[in-house]
Amino acid sequence: MSAAKKSPGNGSVDLAALAEIVERFAGKRIVLFGDSVADEFQFGDISRVSREAPVLILRHRETRVVPGGGANAASNLAALGAKVSPVTVVGDDAVGAVLLQHFRESGIDTSGIFRLRNWNTPTKTRFLAGWAHTVAQQVLRVDREPGCAPPDATLSKFAAKLESKLQKADGLAISDYGFGAASPAAVGRAVRGMRRKIPVTLDARYQVESYAGCGITAATPNEAELEALHHTTIGRDVAELEKRGLTTLKKMGLESLLVTRGKDGMALFENEGKKVSHIAVHGSDQAVDVTGAGDTVLAAYTLALACGASSFEAANIANIAGGLVVMKRGTAVVTRGELLAAIRGEVSGSAP
Repeated sequence: MSAAKKSPGNGSVDLAALAEIVERFAGKRIVLFGDSVADEFQFGDISRVSREAPVLILRHRETRVVPGGGANAASNLAALGAKVSPVTVVGDDAVGAVLLQHFRESGIDTSGIFRLRNWNTPTKTRFLAGWAHTVAQQVLRVDREPGCAPPDATLSKFAAKLESKLQKADGLAISDYGFGAASPAAVGRAVRGMRRKIPVTLDARYQVESYAGCGITAATPNEAELEALHHTTIGRDVAELEKRGLTTLKKMGLESLLVTRGKDGMALFENEGKKVSHIAVHGSDQAVDVTGAGDTVLAAYTLALACGASSFEAANIANIAGGLVVMKRGTAVVTRGELLAAIRGEVSGSAP
């Protein structure tokens, strides 16, 4: 570890420069390739305890379905000002229709979204319970998964659509939740076919290193994913974190690796100079809800890199965006206006 250069983190970043970068987000063309998920929230008022079992009975009050997974990353990209082109798949089911409608209402290009018959849109249903005038708390989550990857014929169409969309793109973000829409082979072919170099970022739930050699320039795993990749435990062991981060950076041939660490902030690994930067969490370390925070980080980091930001500048922008979104309940987005206000608040000293 002695060869790694260390940066003090966000204390040395030029906040005015960050604001200028975020101003340039508007209109950047980003392709989002990967798995769309429906995040369903079932809200209920606690009625009583069941006589049948020691469980709560909820009186159903409301159901909400919002984009999750790659669909949430696409929504965050749009909220931050990008022109987003998702290349993804949804089922020919009710939640798939809701995701498509959300995309249309958000001005997101839907020409790269495939609807499959007899295939279920991956859905995460969260049951939230509360009393009158109290904040509902999650008591149960039920996941419904497709059971298989999309058929080969659809994946071939995916790959062709991805290659087509990339020709005019300023950046590519890959969101691989393990449901089969994204694959290293498709990404590798598409990246090799590009006429110019653009940032290619990766958020993969499983087997990040399977994308080695595919032209990925940056990856944004969380600490738990890095631990799983190396069969280790990091916890408070910064030396272990740095060792595993630099190993992954080298093995994948990345320009940068941004590891999100929850209340411990982020760790940025840069290939140039083998530099490690530790960035403190933005705002409060008492998150309200971390659902989908990684999607926000992927969106902000990708957009910043597409605007010419350095990895360190992009990481600090993503850190602020992540700090904002975890203070919102449920799966949420951060708008460009909110991000600019937070950065300018730091500059003026008026940030909370």
